[in-house]
Amino acid sequence: MNDKEIDGILKNAKAVTGDPDPEVLRRIADSIVPSLRPVRPLPPAWRMTGALIAVCAAVSLAGALRVGLVGFDKMDLAQRVAVFSGLAILVWAAARAMVAEMIPGSRRTVAPVVLLAMSCVALAGLFALMFHDSSIENFVSIGLNCLLTGLLHAVPAALLSWLVLRRGFAMNAVAAGLLAGMLGGLAGVGMLELHCPNFETAHLVVWHTAVVLLSAVLGAVTGLVARRLARTIA
Repeated sequence: MNDKEIDGILKNAKAVTGDPDPEVLRRIADSIVPSLRPVRPLPPAWRMTGALIAVCAAVSLAGALRVGLVGFDKMDLAQRVAVFSGLAILVWAAARAMVAEMIPGSRRTVAPVVLLAMSCVALAGLFALMFHDSSIENFVSIGLNCLLTGLLHAVPAALLSWLVLRRGFAMNAVAAGLLAGMLGGLAGVGMLELHCPNFETAHLVVWHTAVVLLSAVLGAVTGLVARRLARTIA
């Protein structure tokens, strides 16, 4: 039975006047009670948000340690503080939004698409502000390599994030998928900032930022496919 069929039944139902038969109510209760099971409450939102942040940090650091912290070593102190503080804020915002999306009835301060757009603009602006190498060498080949590397780290981060919130319920699978992809993309960017020694402004603004955008789009598409499959099965 799908949503439309349920809506049709409710619209065609006739209003019942008077109190229901107590015997009918008793039979209904007797049929429901044996199937009831205690439900463990979800952890506090702040704890789930912290878990998502930890997942992103772990994926970024593990990936960078495997290939070397070349980019981090090349940065000066101001660049390190600005880049990683900015990333931390964006990861926190995305994690908080994803937790809210997985808990029905939670307050949402900004739409996922708006948050994605704001994050991409903020990330690109941060790169443009902190890095001033205007040269462009092997822009496409090196850029595609960084994009692929970032996405390869975004996938496990997004999957682990979904695993952390598996007991939640996404009312909007597309929005939840977008946020999971965005969170994974930020983890991928974190790995790139720790490792990538290419500080050309155009490279960072285009290719590193594209990791977040493309990962979020892939997450949204995955959510859309999952929603359609669920409706087909139902």
